[in-house]
Amino acid sequence: MRNQHHSQLHCKGTTLIKLVYCITKKAGLTDEEFFHYWQNIHGPIGARIPRLRRLVQSHRRALPGDKLRPDYDGMAELWFDDMETLLAARQSLEWKTSNEDEENFIDHNRVAYFVSEEHIILDEQKQNEPRPEAGDL
Repeated sequence: MRNQHHSQLHCKGTTLIKLVYCITKKAGLTDEEFFHYWQNIHGPIGARIPRLRRLVQSHRRALPGDKLRPDYDGMAELWFDDMETLLAARQSLEWKTSNEDEENFIDHNRVAYFVSEEHIILDEQKQNEPRPEAGDL
């Protein structure tokens, strides 16, 4: 079963909207070239999008012995305050600049895009909370 991606994040009592792009590298680029460009060139361009609250890149990793081939090379997650803010950001010069830069490293025939609703099933990031011992259950 594939993981479901989250579209809303709770931050200081508010719910943020999350836009998800699953992307594939442009033909002719090595993994090293692709990931370097995406993080160091394109990342700062995308980070300038107005009212963007959070930007995360997830870079594909090889899993030794894995027989499954990944469908994408990475995933970008962009958080906004609400749908209206997201729609307004799409009209900005910074969004247009980011989209134009994608031609340098993304195969646009192999991209998935969605805005989704987040449902947290498990969150182990609450590291300060004591965990029950096996005998306590």
